[in-house]
Amino acid sequence: MSTVPVVAESEVEFSAVRAQGAGGQNVNKVSSAVHLRFDVAASSLPEAVKERLLASADRRVSDEGVVVIKAQRHRSQDLNRRDALLRLNALVARAAEVPLVRKPTRPTRASRQRRLEGKSIRSQVKAGRAKVSD
Repeated sequence: MSTVPVVAESEVEFSAVRAQGAGGQNVNKVSSAVHLRFDVAASSLPEAVKERLLASADRRVSDEGVVVIKAQRHRSQDLNRRDALLRLNALVARAAEVPLVRKPTRPTRASRQRRLEGKSIRSQVKAGRAKVSD
């Protein structure tokens, strides 16, 4: 069983921005929202995790390979930093899971037989709808 990689806070760049939405006068003067930027290629994550993270269709991963997360759920900048880091670690944990490889199977003889019987029954139903010739 492998351990889930955790991103160190030293590998992440935080910047404070003004939050959107309601908040009264406070929202106009306090930068409580946080932008987290994480460069995947320059990180210490295992190569396989980096590849899956960059290949993911997540819109938070930019074309340059930088993960950008905006956290503004809380009124406190410190709580928003913690929230952004938790969301990044959840994203990395999802990328760390190795997807199961599908093993193609062949239909059984009985299932092929049932399919052909169903087709012939359907064929007879449709043939019965044809115009009757005298």
